[in-house]
Amino acid sequence: MRPSSGRLDRRQREAVPSIRDVAATAGVSYQTVSRVLNESPRVRPDTRRLVLDAIDRLGYRPNRAARALGLGRANAVTVVTSDTMLYGYASTLRGIEEAARQTGMAVGVRVVESDRPADVRQTVEHVSDQGAGGVVVIAFDAAGAQVLRELPAGVSAVAATEAGGIPGCERTMIFLDERQAAADATRHLLSLGHRTVHHVAIPSETGRSARQVGWRDALESAGVAVPEILPVDWSPGSAYTAGRRLAADRDVTAVLCGNDDAALAVRRALYEAGRDVPGDVSVVGFDDVPGVAYWTPALTTVRMDFVGLGRACLAALLDEPGGDPRPGAAPEAPRLVVRESSAPPSRG
Repeated sequence: MRPSSGRLDRRQREAVPSIRDVAATAGVSYQTVSRVLNESPRVRPDTRRLVLDAIDRLGYRPNRAARALGLGRANAVTVVTSDTMLYGYASTLRGIEEAARQTGMAVGVRVVESDRPADVRQTVEHVSDQGAGGVVVIAFDAAGAQVLRELPAGVSAVAATEAGGIPGCERTMIFLDERQAAADATRHLLSLGHRTVHHVAIPSETGRSARQVGWRDALESAGVAVPEILPVDWSPGSAYTAGRRLAADRDVTAVLCGNDDAALAVRRALYEAGRDVPGDVSVVGFDDVPGVAYWTPALTTVRMDFVGLGRACLAALLDEPGGDPRPGAAPEAPRLVVRESSAPPSRG
């Protein structure tokens, strides 16, 4: 079984003790450990001794960013993103904000306009000047990925990325297993009797996203034809144009779309061409945007836990480098949600 979520760490070594490990060993809250580390007078001497003994036994070394937060030098985390409206970006940001609020932190947002060197440099300079509070980069695209690559080593940072992370980047990266999910969605369509599955692909930081790889792997494993990918940008209009091209090809009976917005636009193009969904063409989306269960037909799609991904990123930022996300912080596995928009192909 493939993992539902992943993490790449530049040290690629076993986890070191975190502040929560110290708290568990001492039998106190992690907030109490933080007060001891920050020499707060609000800790009883016997409690302080318990915590210091646990630190010695575990060989714990305080995380610089977390310690700075506790000392008040930085009471906010900065999130770098190229978009605040697209579902995956917005939901990841929501998860970061919710987790930060629970720890008493504020969240600042820095939008990087593009991957042009000047825009990336401005963003890097901005977040580097914010103190030692730490940065979470939503690096689903080239702009975010380039910011992550150029952040100074002294800036604590964690990134949410496509499955597999960003090649050549020595930072902690957390991701959902989109590749496996795309393969599952493709196999679902093949199991219904479709001879192959076409793919409308959203932009990717690498140019060959995990969703594309999973789709292709499933087709090749089944020994069926691999159609040409139809790349689109983030706009529904781009996916609509791709949908018109698919609608004109009567051999097309199944389409996997890179996200639910693209699926909606493709569905519209098929409708205008007089092709029924799912009678003539099955359509599967990605993300499970709120509301797609109420489309006509209700959309079959892959549910992605972007909120959980955001929460895991903040937990990783506050944990020791090299450690795993604390228990309960890992996002849910992506999973296929079968609804009305996928069905066996028409025998006609």
